Amino acid sequence: MRRRGWGRGRWRARPRWARWVGAVYVIGFLEGTGAHLLDLVRGGIHAYAGFGPVPLQAFFVALVVLDPLAAVLVARARPLGVRLAAGVMTLDVLANWSVNWPRLQRNPEMLLQPVGLLPITLFGLFVVGCALPLLRSLRDTDAVRGVPRRSDAAVLPPQR
Repeated sequence: MRRRGWGRGRWRARPRWARWVGAVYVIGFLEGTGAHLLDLVRGGIHAYAGFGPVPLQAFFVALVVLDPLAAVLVARARPLGVRLAAGVMTLDVLANWSVNWPRLQRNPEMLLQPVGLLPITLFGLFVVGCALPLLRSLRDTDAVRGVPRRSDAAVLPPQR
């Protein structure tokens, strides 16, 4: 049996809304990958030296790996990718808000900039808000293909 690459077969079995949500996830995480790569090219490993404590700096550097990993897993229609995406965006939004909070208090208009905190926050809300419905849709993919879920496997009688 020949396997199709990049989860195309798994995405075809999904509703249109799920395919669109998956596409937005992939595009958003690839854009984030590009932004973090550009930061590292410009500033090296210490590109985020002015962004708070060392753990936050390390997290922003780690996004160069985590963002594309989430994009690839979602593109392959893997539920782990949706979980990773939601976790990464939750941490990313919290980290960006904590780093930018003092500046935001001094200059609230900073939130209205088209690049920075606003799009990160909106994308994060989108990812987290769509995670459960998308997970359900991807989990149902296996049921459509006749593969039992792990929870169903325990109650199914053994096949002979």
